[in-house]
Amino acid sequence: MCPQTQQVLLNTTLVPNLLIRSLIAEWCTENGFALSPLENQEEDHTCNSEQRTFDEIFNKITSSSNSTERKQAIKGLRLLTKRSSEFRAVLEERPDSISQMTFARFSNPGLQNDPQVVEDMVTIILNFSLHDSNKKIIGDDPEAIPFLIWALKSGDMGSRSNSAAAIFTLSALDSNKEKIGELGAIEPLIDLLEHGSIIAKKDAASAIFNLCMLHENRSIATRGGIVDVAIRAIGDQSLVEEFLAILALLSSNYDMVELMIEFGGATCMLQAMRESECKRSKENAAVVLFSICMYNRAKLKEIETDENTNGSLASLAQNGTPRARRKAAAILEMMKKTKNMHMHNRHSSC
Repeated sequence: MCPQTQQVLLNTTLVPNLLIRSLIAEWCTENGFALSPLENQEEDHTCNSEQRTFDEIFNKITSSSNSTERKQAIKGLRLLTKRSSEFRAVLEERPDSISQMTFARFSNPGLQNDPQVVEDMVTIILNFSLHDSNKKIIGDDPEAIPFLIWALKSGDMGSRSNSAAAIFTLSALDSNKEKIGELGAIEPLIDLLEHGSIIAKKDAASAIFNLCMLHENRSIATRGGIVDVAIRAIGDQSLVEEFLAILALLSSNYDMVELMIEFGGATCMLQAMRESECKRSKENAAVVLFSICMYNRAKLKEIETDENTNGSLASLAQNGTPRARRKAAAILEMMKKTKNMHMHNRHSSC
């Protein structure tokens, strides 16, 4: 008997169906029932029923002559990869699936320019990428990253945001960081940082931060204008925490610090230390400001003037994170030495 409609079932034979199982799980949760776990299920292996379900859906995506049926199959695959962590592991058994799926879209005019199909396919890749073993599989697929970058440039805002999220997830692997940077993802990510929705901007910022953990990508990001975009955004109080983290990561490089100085980085960091309520943001602002002082001692005068008015560094040296305290104290010490040197030179000339 069906627990919801109370109808007598004509057939009690059970047919494996992950989508139906997820609906049953939701009903059980809402009505206080415990759903028994699947037997003999291991996290890193998929059962035959899951592979059969995947093959049935995938056959419709790649072989159906009906565009509507293909679209429905793509939507179904998106839902399954979202709801079932076990289903995401199917990609290990079908590693060429993404290439086949992108080819199916490209070869069918009814799918090629459909923004919903693009968003669904991007999200399928994102969902698959959440399974750790899939990150290398997707990175090695010759079509996956290029498709994400294409969607990042040409898709609607939902596709662009999910592309950035997928790139962030994939960039957990250093080998993927390198490929993503070489294939040209960083500049469209920076464009999304400037012109995207707030969710898209957060996804793009996370992706750029991860990619810039690889030194080669820092130069690409700098050439793409990340320093200017970040400093303007911090001045506008937009995603301050994310942008300060990116600038702190870049601040170990002289050329990048020169750009920070050129775009008003010292003033911006002092503002962030005064106005931010996040201790990590204050720390990152101090890290950037310390690098500015190390590379350009002439900025110490500007910083001293601000410090005499606001006392931001003295406060941070007492109340910041351990790293923030060290950086703030080091800047104060530089200011003190510079001031003593000027006084000594003045006395010597008298």
